Amino acid sequence: MVGSNDRDRRATLERTPLFAGLNPEQLSEFARVAHETSAPAGSMIFEQGDAGDGFYIIRSGKVQVFRRGERGIETQLSILGPRESFGEMALLTGNSRSACVRAMEETHLIVLSKNEFDRILKDHPDASLSFVKQISEWLLRDEAHLQQATERIMHPSRISWSDFAFIAGVVLLCGLIFNTANPSGIRWIPKVYSHESISFVAAAEAIAARAEGAVIVDARPSNFYEERHIEGAISLPLPVFDFVYMMKFGEMRKNKPIIVYGRNISRRYDSEVAYRLVLRGHRDVSILENGVFAWEKQEDAMEAQENSES
Repeated sequence: MVGSNDRDRRATLERTPLFAGLNPEQLSEFARVAHETSAPAGSMIFEQGDAGDGFYIIRSGKVQVFRRGERGIETQLSILGPRESFGEMALLTGNSRSACVRAMEETHLIVLSKNEFDRILKDHPDASLSFVKQISEWLLRDEAHLQQATERIMHPSRISWSDFAFIAGVVLLCGLIFNTANPSGIRWIPKVYSHESISFVAAAEAIAARAEGAVIVDARPSNFYEERHIEGAISLPLPVFDFVYMMKFGEMRKNKPIIVYGRNISRRYDSEVAYRLVLRGHRDVSILENGVFAWEKQEDAMEAQENSES
């Protein structure tokens, strides 16, 4: 039997963006295992560096998210209110808290423990995909905002020096915040990759390798994957690399062949993802030469040959 408190919690979760893609059964499960707590005005909900053991949804009230420097100087990151959530990144990645959270007024919270959260994701794998998609959209949105701010700096003649300094400061702060919240981060200086451990493979070899059990990985952002991808490929975009890796590759044998594809004229997603897989200990990682187009062309050629022989 569902209690009134469970129904109230479920109603709050339904209006929380992170839970928007869940079905009624999943929402009810989260509402059932969640508990509620209150934080008086001015109290700390958790400190920077604490273990990520809980995920919070604000039912009422307001909280301040900030970082505290070595000299005790506080830098505000955001102000959150009803139906907004916090603490999800530390919960999903297992890292310690990257910021402090303090109640600005009496705040009522719905809390999900890490153990219960992990258990539900294990019982409902499709819920995991919903969370990955939502967090991926947030991170890609933040990356786009950061890129737009960077492009504005490329036209200093249109702004005053004071405006230039302000924008540069905002970009730097956003970059630091984004890299703190996202383990994948944004590279300020391009990394030089070692090609000794990452080789290129032709489409014909890649198709044969897949038939023998090789894993195909699409390294492009999720919106490109949804438009067009190799059948059976695993979507592994950079902004959510660590989380998707934990869900899809955590128990994979390190010697299992992996073939990565996905690059355009401005970004080599395949090289970056392949390099991260190598750093994770995978010993047979290669990059598909000429990407999805070469794959499709080779499949068409093979199909035409089969038809002519028959």
